Amino acid sequence: MSEQDIDYRVLIDATPALLFAARPDGYIDYFNQRWLAYLGVAPASLQGRGWTNVVHPDDLREHVRRWEEALASGEPAISQARLRTANGEYRWMLHRTEATRDASGSIVRWYGSSVDIEPLKRAERELHELKDQLYKENIALRDEINQTSMFEDIVGSSAALRRVLVLVAKVAATDSTVLITGETGTGKELIARAIHKRSARAARPFVCISCGAMAPSLIMSELFGHEKGAFTGASRRHLGRFEVAEGGTLFLDEVGELPAETQITLLRVLQERNFERVGGSTPIPADVRVIAATNRDLGRAMQEGAFRSDLYYRLSVFPVYVPPLRERAGDIRLLVEYLTQRYAAKAGKRITAVSPRAIDLLTAYDWPGNIRELQNVIERAVILCDTTLEIDETWLEKRPARHAGRLGRPSTSEEKQLIERALAGAHGRVSGPEGAAARLGIPRTTLESRIRSLQIDKHRFRSL
Repeated sequence: MSEQDIDYRVLIDATPALLFAARPDGYIDYFNQRWLAYLGVAPASLQGRGWTNVVHPDDLREHVRRWEEALASGEPAISQARLRTANGEYRWMLHRTEATRDASGSIVRWYGSSVDIEPLKRAERELHELKDQLYKENIALRDEINQTSMFEDIVGSSAALRRVLVLVAKVAATDSTVLITGETGTGKELIARAIHKRSARAARPFVCISCGAMAPSLIMSELFGHEKGAFTGASRRHLGRFEVAEGGTLFLDEVGELPAETQITLLRVLQERNFERVGGSTPIPADVRVIAATNRDLGRAMQEGAFRSDLYYRLSVFPVYVPPLRERAGDIRLLVEYLTQRYAAKAGKRITAVSPRAIDLLTAYDWPGNIRELQNVIERAVILCDTTLEIDETWLEKRPARHAGRLGRPSTSEEKQLIERALAGAHGRVSGPEGAAARLGIPRTTLESRIRSLQIDKHRFRSL
């Protein structure tokens, strides 16, 4: 080696950069002293393919692939990979290698450099975590804004409602799982929100998901999230509702509609307090209080094998039954006055009174759709009235009061006959203005649930 070559070698070793060189076939035969000190290994252990021993196992395949592609094409190789440093820590490095050629264009040598980009990667991780947190807060805020209940507070003073509020006050102070039962439209989500607001988790998110509104193939991803590439179309990591609700409350509405596979996973989460994203293998802690709700007869569903008994007992640590509006007749006047003022303010109207006749009609009605149906009737009346709220009795006659076969007691022969008559009249159609649900005056989801529970073949009515 000439004196000039020695000077160059000393210069390269003293340069504050991580440099290396390789033969035309890719055999790396030189690392400068900065590299050796950085890695804390002897030169012999790195030469050839020995350098692969300091590459993080998760990054090795891609790093080697890019290097082999460069050797085959003669193009520069650029990659990012974590390397194990002298103190045993893995740090992200940006590696770039280029070829030098002779006059004929043949590669005579490869030269490369590496730059420590760990601070940049750390900043990227922090930014990603910030985006995740903002996503969680955005989901929680949207749920708050789009809440199905129209009430800020629970309205009423009847004995039936007071019994519920006593239970809410007792269970809110605990972290127990709650199962809220009751007919459609009784305000189960409102009760869940009341429990959350009175709990130690009130400052954290309240996140709700309707299990019956989700396709069975998507419910796992919505609840537990998924990793990028977990399935076709999963182009990025997705946070599930359990992560969004971290530290707060997760409300599982229509929990009786969960598919069997999801029931198993949910049970495991409730028992072990952790979960894995779809396509992932890393356990994620779940500091979430679960409140579930259903309008189904889960006891019957367990007998039919449609709902797991172990999950039922795990969810129903503290059951709360929300009475239908027909059992809260004493609250109707208060509800009407409250809703009238709310909708009037929204419409920019000043309605100063509710007619006695309207109160009589509303109190006598059986309310198969419960509070949600009452909301619709009052909103319609506010639109049509000026200063005094009036009710057109024909709005209520479409859903007769106290029908002998009204839904609410699943699996009775009388109920089954009622549903079959409605399906026959609707030629097997459940939804739509002329569907069986409209004929019975109940939501489509409730009727679908009853049809499954009673094992009715709705398709056989299509030809009638």
